[in-house]
Amino acid sequence: MLNPASITEPLQGTSHHQRLLAQSLGLTPLRTGVVHAVDANSLRGAVAAAKANLIIPVFVGPEARTRVAAAEAKLDVSSYEFVPTEHSHAAAARAVELARDRKVEALMKGSLHTDEFMAAVLAEERLHTARRMSHVFVIDVPDFPRLLFVTDAAINIYPSLEEKADIIQNAIELAHALGLAAPKVAILSAVETISPKIRSTLDAAILCKMAERGQITGGVLDGPLAFDNAISEEAARCKGLTSSVAGCADILVVPDLESGNMLAKQLEYLAHAQIAGVVLGARVPIILTSRADGTSARLASCAIALLLARQPPIDTAIAG
Repeated sequence: MLNPASITEPLQGTSHHQRLLAQSLGLTPLRTGVVHAVDANSLRGAVAAAKANLIIPVFVGPEARTRVAAAEAKLDVSSYEFVPTEHSHAAAARAVELARDRKVEALMKGSLHTDEFMAAVLAEERLHTARRMSHVFVIDVPDFPRLLFVTDAAINIYPSLEEKADIIQNAIELAHALGLAAPKVAILSAVETISPKIRSTLDAAILCKMAERGQITGGVLDGPLAFDNAISEEAARCKGLTSSVAGCADILVVPDLESGNMLAKQLEYLAHAQIAGVVLGARVPIILTSRADGTSARLASCAIALLLARQPPIDTAIAG
């Protein structure tokens, strides 16, 4: 049995991510293709996740480079499976094949660029579902009372209205897997009023109407909302907003990748937030972290993927 202390120690001060790790205790670890893990950060994260019973790593990539990097980082990888490839591009392609053939249950990005990794995922039609793939940052901000989900800040650059609907539904279903029965979804813009001059406000209004008509389900939507009145009850009161979402949003839906990426990185580097991330909408969970992310972020991301894959779905008709 896993000792909780063995996984919470690297995450001291990040109480919400600790809770996710605690929720994952006892779940069967995911056999995970770890793609091109040829640097210390990637290897430490994968080995720590394996020791925490979150994943069973299958290292896909240049085996000699991986073993040298492990030796330099003083990590023992002798008990893990290797699928050798020549370079990062081949590693991404081979890992996707393993996922397609159900030989691994999840994929985890190592030391390669997101574009290279996701190009291989997107090229394999048998990993697609009817839903648009999207990324969610699951952010643990010190002294903030709840997790923040920010989407999409990694895959969809300028999403269309239809794509935003999928992005929202993906995030809602992730929140369900992590224990939120009826997540509150704020669709962000620069203002909280609808302006024909600002496309994101029009999209927000339409998306809220789509939710009213049952085209987006499982969450409570409102928008447009500016960032301050989405997360601060005081700011919402000052603006005179009457809303079940304003001031208490769980999910922040950003207008585009640029704004979302800047928001997440500002929280990380200025507010000292702990950031984890996962790609949704594929047939397997995809653990997508930055190459600069440390072990804590990778552990939390693996816990999220495990909960997503193993937790029974919430009955929103009852729980909501």
